[in-house]
Amino acid sequence: MNRPFEDHFSAIAARYAEFRPRYPEALFDWLARVAPGHALAWDSGTGSGQAAVGLASRFERVVATDASAEQLAHAEAHPRILYRLARETASGLDDRSCDLVSVAQALHWFDIPAFFAEARRVLVPGGVIAAWTYVEPALEDRGLDGIFQRLAGLLRPSWPRERAIAESGYRQVPFPFTEIAAPTLELEMHPTLEELAGYVRTWSATRRFVASTGTDPVAALERELTPLWPSGSRRRLRFPLFIRAGRA
Repeated sequence: MNRPFEDHFSAIAARYAEFRPRYPEALFDWLARVAPGHALAWDSGTGSGQAAVGLASRFERVVATDASAEQLAHAEAHPRILYRLARETASGLDDRSCDLVSVAQALHWFDIPAFFAEARRVLVPGGVIAAWTYVEPALEDRGLDGIFQRLAGLLRPSWPRERAIAESGYRQVPFPFTEIAAPTLELEMHPTLEELAGYVRTWSATRRFVASTGTDPVAALERELTPLWPSGSRRRLRFPLFIRAGRA
């Protein structure tokens, strides 16, 4: 029996689509190079389509699935992408039909063994599976980052237990594929203070903290950073990207 779907993001689907970071083009270039073909990619746990859109410029078709109808309702439309409401364990795809299976910032929420079985079923021989994740970022401005990191520390006990899987870079996950060495990449955003606050409010830890304490920790962050961060100006925010990839 599949594990129950724990919905952390439907209630903030619009904010998730607006504020979550985009993945580097170099990641999608690399995936296109290592995939055996470019006919079909399945992006599982697509959320609002951040990875699917990147894949769509390299693959003829992308089927992007998610268990949250609200997330899919806010996904970016693209002529090569078919968005479909589906769990990671039941893609609805044919056997040996996919050149690539991807999962961006979602593997830790999955029934991982069942998802890997589904990926093996739909991948063509030699097809590629890639899962990637990022954790807490850092602001390049050290003074601002010290304030930001205090907030991250305050929220750390509120992360769901699955967060530990992401923090390990998925290295603790048994991976039943022939591994491929992945490039070293990072994610980057250049948010305003308002956009940084919007992003932090998409964290599952933030929502759990608010639910348990009745207070919004991001408001305090905004008050402390406002005198140091002029309205409308942008700062560099960097995320290490952890990639686990292999062949069927």
